[in-house]
Amino acid sequence: MKGKRIAKGVAAAVVLMSLAACKDPGGAANRGAAQESPRAQVSVVMLRAQAVPLTTELSGRVVASLEAEVRPQVTGIIQKRLFREGGEVKAGEALYQIDPATYQAAYDSARAALVKAEAAVPGALAKADRYSDLVRRNAVSKQEYEDAADVLAQARANVAVAKAAVETARIALDYTTIRAPISGRIDRSSLTPGALVTAGQAVALTTIRQIDPINVDLTQSSASLLALREAIESGRLQSAGSGVGVRLKLENGTLYPYAGKLEFAESSVNQATGTYVLRAVLRNPARLLLPGMYVRAWVDEGTAPHAFLIPQRAVSRGLRGEATALFVRNGKVVEQTLTGARQVGNDWLVQTGVADGDQVIVEGSQLVREGDAVTAVHVELDKATGAVRPTRAVARADNADSPGATRPALIRDRQASRS
Repeated sequence: MKGKRIAKGVAAAVVLMSLAACKDPGGAANRGAAQESPRAQVSVVMLRAQAVPLTTELSGRVVASLEAEVRPQVTGIIQKRLFREGGEVKAGEALYQIDPATYQAAYDSARAALVKAEAAVPGALAKADRYSDLVRRNAVSKQEYEDAADVLAQARANVAVAKAAVETARIALDYTTIRAPISGRIDRSSLTPGALVTAGQAVALTTIRQIDPINVDLTQSSASLLALREAIESGRLQSAGSGVGVRLKLENGTLYPYAGKLEFAESSVNQATGTYVLRAVLRNPARLLLPGMYVRAWVDEGTAPHAFLIPQRAVSRGLRGEATALFVRNGKVVEQTLTGARQVGNDWLVQTGVADGDQVIVEGSQLVREGDAVTAVHVELDKATGAVRPTRAVARADNADSPGATRPALIRDRQASRS
């Protein structure tokens, strides 16, 4: 009997709950939906127009400013090597000594022939002068006088030939001492003393390279040149002028301590690669740069007078690979393509489509999409690490409003802001 009364009570409760549901068909679900959903919060950085110096990164090879291959100009046996391999030599310094015996003998013979030729001149000159007086008195025939004059001319010509032979022999004798044609660092010797060398041989004895100052040949595409000229002509870029600066990064990643300048650009484009060569000149007192080394160079292009720097973390790629970023405008998210954007360090440089004071989202972009209403919180980015941190004004306000902030903490914040 008692069980039947409990069953009747449960049934009555179920009926009452059903009636209540009929009176409020939406129930608690409708009440929750009626409440306004909170706005997503995103971190933004405010953009400001500024003048930005621009550089372009190019690859290049180090080239000696002067290079000379040393070859013998006479034939003979090398007697001595007079330099230290790998050392510095001066122009005119003796490098090799070739056996001079035969060339000394030829020089002495030429000098003797000159003396013999000169000895014939006085007699021929006296005879010609004597016949000159006699022909005026008809004591000798005119033919005899002309013969005497011819002998004098031949004697003088023989002297000239003998002098030239002496000079030729002297030059050959001098060439037995092979000297440095330029100053610079000398390579190893390809031959040792005792080796036979010939005049103008194909194998160089050694090579001298001048590496202070030193050249760096950089390669740039012709398309980049056209884009640069277009930017300068349109006013988006102010030219760096004639003294274009160049900085280098070495193969191990270190920065070269000396800056250089562009010397010239080639006047033609390579048909196979579509590139042309820029040559930079740099100091190299420590001989750190050596010919053949691969380097990366930053070349000053000029200055963008009115540009905006958008942090790298705010930029993503669209469906077609173009750079895009999310902005907060009028409280809503707007996605925009960054036309003509280029990387400058850890930022993207943009000159069109962005206005002074625009707010770009740097944190929270994964939680929102275009058209969403959001709450923007201004932050700052650490230049070195790119980490997000609150702005100083926001941080002080948060500390002041926080119920857990003690008075000493507020005093410390105020003292830090004054300092």
